[in-house]
Amino acid sequence: MAYLVLEDGSVYTAERFGADGDVIGEVVFNTGMTGYQEVLTDPSYCGQIVTMTYPLIGNYGINESDPESAKPQVRGFIVREYCESPNNWKSSGSLDAYLKEHGIAAITGLDTRALTRKIRTHGTLMGTICDEIPDREIIDDLKHRGVKNPVHEVTASKSYRIEGAGRRVAVIDYGIKQNILRSLKARECDLTVFPAKSRLDDILASKPEGIFLSNGPGDPKENGEDIETIRGLIETGIPIFGICLGHQLLALAAGGDTEKLTFGHRGCNHPVKDLKGDRTYITSQNHGFTIVPESVADKGIEITHTNLNDDTVEGMTFGDKPVMSVQFHPEACPGPRDTGYLFDRFVALMAGR
Repeated sequence: MAYLVLEDGSVYTAERFGADGDVIGEVVFNTGMTGYQEVLTDPSYCGQIVTMTYPLIGNYGINESDPESAKPQVRGFIVREYCESPNNWKSSGSLDAYLKEHGIAAITGLDTRALTRKIRTHGTLMGTICDEIPDREIIDDLKHRGVKNPVHEVTASKSYRIEGAGRRVAVIDYGIKQNILRSLKARECDLTVFPAKSRLDDILASKPEGIFLSNGPGDPKENGEDIETIRGLIETGIPIFGICLGHQLLALAAGGDTEKLTFGHRGCNHPVKDLKGDRTYITSQNHGFTIVPESVADKGIEITHTNLNDDTVEGMTFGDKPVMSVQFHPEACPGPRDTGYLFDRFVALMAGR
């Protein structure tokens, strides 16, 4: 027996799998039907307890090719029904064993539909997976237990190189997914990956032909040093491409603003319209903050993509500057790869310069 207890006092009874121990995190939901291993290992989920809305999880086990980072990044994991006997040709083990190995607590058997409806109504809530229902004082304290500056936990510890025969790209790692690096490598880019908070001079010393700003967790406004560095990078005239957190940081560097969404966008089925191409794509997303569109209206920024569910900003360009960004994940994993053309557009931007 185990419990999920939310900051509003709600209690959900469940059964444990994965690792033992109590954990605290922001409770969010992901609407993907597959891709739970990519979700678990996405650094953008640092500090969060992730609920999968699809009811059966674990049926294809764990494999060695799907991780988006070296280990699971979630604080905890919630599923309706855990499959104890996976069956897939790529499987190298069970989800339960994988979570135990990495110390990630998980629960099953609770009503994930009811939990998702609560989050959609009240917004994301802090919660705890625990063996005993805590005292009211501890429950009231949950709302103050959010992760601060989670980028520090997931960025690279030092710079490193991934050689390629093509354009030199400086990649700023705020919690980068591996398939972003694979997507750039597939286009023969010569990559130098820098940790968050790297100095502007150090980045420019690599003589980049392009700058890539990665995805990552948390509130973009907590990354003040990085925002200042990006402001300097914009002024160099070097082509820049930002994804997810990188997209939000670009807006802040340009003098725009961001705000927290009620329950965020997390899943691989979010419709986004490319306003320039007059075409709609289904995209993979994972973020809890968005750009305030009015805040960039007078900054020479053109909104290029919008979310068809809630009209939030999904893409932008910087007028005559070679800067582009999107809120969604064109590298997917999990999800459709229909917007992979954006990496080609970035390469073309570098070639045009």
